[in-house]
Amino acid sequence: MIFTWSFDSGHAAQALEPSAGRAPMAHQNLAQQRLLIKGGKVVNDDRSVVADVYVEDGVVRQVGPNLNPEPPTGLIVLDATNKLVIPGGIDTHTHMQFPFMGSRSKDDFYTGTKAAIAGGTTMIIDFAIPQKGCSLTEAFDTWKSWADPKVCCDYALHVAVTWWSNKVKEEMKSLVQNKGVNSFKMFMAYKDLYMVNDEELYAAFSCCKELGAVAQVHAENGELIAQGAKKMLAMGITGPEGHELCRPEEVEAEATQRAITIANAVNCPLFVVHVMSKSAARVISNARREGKVVYGEPIAASLGTDGTNYWNKDWAHAAAYVMGPPLRPDPSTPGFLMNLLANDDLSVTGTDNCTFDICQKALGKDDFTKIPNGVNGVEDRMSVIWEKGVYSGKMDENRFVAVTSTNAAKIFNLYPKKGRIAVGSDADIVIWDPKATRTISAKTHHQANNFNIFEGMVCHGVPVATISRGKVVYEGGAFNVTAGEGKYVSRPPFPPYVYKRVRQREQVCQPVPVKRAPYTDVVSAASITPK
Repeated sequence: MIFTWSFDSGHAAQALEPSAGRAPMAHQNLAQQRLLIKGGKVVNDDRSVVADVYVEDGVVRQVGPNLNPEPPTGLIVLDATNKLVIPGGIDTHTHMQFPFMGSRSKDDFYTGTKAAIAGGTTMIIDFAIPQKGCSLTEAFDTWKSWADPKVCCDYALHVAVTWWSNKVKEEMKSLVQNKGVNSFKMFMAYKDLYMVNDEELYAAFSCCKELGAVAQVHAENGELIAQGAKKMLAMGITGPEGHELCRPEEVEAEATQRAITIANAVNCPLFVVHVMSKSAARVISNARREGKVVYGEPIAASLGTDGTNYWNKDWAHAAAYVMGPPLRPDPSTPGFLMNLLANDDLSVTGTDNCTFDICQKALGKDDFTKIPNGVNGVEDRMSVIWEKGVYSGKMDENRFVAVTSTNAAKIFNLYPKKGRIAVGSDADIVIWDPKATRTISAKTHHQANNFNIFEGMVCHGVPVATISRGKVVYEGGAFNVTAGEGKYVSRPPFPPYVYKRVRQREQVCQPVPVKRAPYTDVVSAASITPK
């Protein structure tokens, strides 16, 4: 029996040939589904072509016109006519069930990844973050123990370096060699909590390069933020607007420039997380044009909304947008960042998804420094970027795939298993309706939070079906997934997309001493007597 499903413009699935009145998805062990996606336009980062896609055992087996895989028995056919068939999104920046600022983020690895697949994202990369003085390996093991039983899609873990010692260096080596970690994040903010100084940054970057890992930074000047916060509170500014006023965009831009300078000094590739301001984006753009190996990650929030919300008269509304670095009050910022993203000055998109509800945000009702930092985005990233990027005419469908999936896969050495629809790739696929619309709202989203920073935004571009590891896990608004079905994905070191240039520069761009005859003339014997 062949089961055929199609999708109307309202993105509800319609069974054309159901058997015995039963839903097709219930007919087989879903891990062994055989899928045929027919008639859609397959969109990769480099080309688009109308083709069928055949999936078996969680892997793409064929891509081409008019496929008729044998045997037909048990084959599930998804009709993607007039739809796009794109690689599943990769969110490079999430914080699920993160213990932070006296609370824990609302979305755990179950609700967070379930929301992700509803939005067309089939892999997240979260962060294992140890306290100062604590083990990186233990932090990794802790986060993995939280994630493994809960994830609904594949995931990986960046690991944060919050202090420096020989032990940290050895643990970084072990994580790369034994745990499949190839990226480490350093904080230049959160003084006395996670922040590292320039000497520690230099050491961590040097270690990353030696190990073939990607160095990441949260780029803000933590010293200036600490002083600015004291100043704002002394002036009686205790509300959410104080959060942005004490960490203006030049604080982000300065740290971004400093991180790039330090990374370049050791020839280490750098990934700047959550680019929030025009100033910081310009720094990254200029560095890339100077040939530096640096990648910038704007997030759904910085591309879809702005920091004018901090001045809203409703405290709860204003506090809902508090995150670090803050959204910028310049309303032209999202469009500026999207332009740079479209033209490869910025490279990938994440969300920094770290949700706290209003009651949690109220921990800072009398002091903005105590408002837990974090916003939503994991479910809405793909639609927000389509609306603000593709529908607006700033980027095409291929660039959309690049910035939501392919570039991340290349940078973090997941490509071409992830980030591409091709024979041999993992069957992480989204059937995307570019003409359908949806209105974002906390009333209908799948995240655990009780508000949404994109509330009321109408987005063109809707995922009508999400396929993870060859299984249809979401379609027509319905889930077909259980906790723990996602897998941890190891990432090998030295991603070629990043390290080919780095390795070549190591060979040919090293300074050499000037060959000259030794100095044989008189050397002064005079000494200067201290006064």
